[in-house]
Amino acid sequence: MTKKCIYCGAEVSDECVIDFCEKCGKSVWGEKMFNAILQNMETARANGDLCHDNVIKGVPRETNSFRGF
Repeated sequence: MTKKCIYCGAEVSDECVIDFCEKCGKSVWGEKMFNAILQNMETARANGDLCHDNVIKGVPRETNSFRGF
């Protein structure tokens, strides 16, 4: 199963650490920032810091919801 780019819907490899294609990434952030984002995300994945199933169960999540005046 492949992921889809969040901007244009193009296919993105499941191996990719970002959820957008190279064309859109460079269009949104520019080439230099896109490359920095990609490098930092790949480093985070290599260090084990990028894991979506890394949720601690039973710990309440903090919310900063607005309660009005």
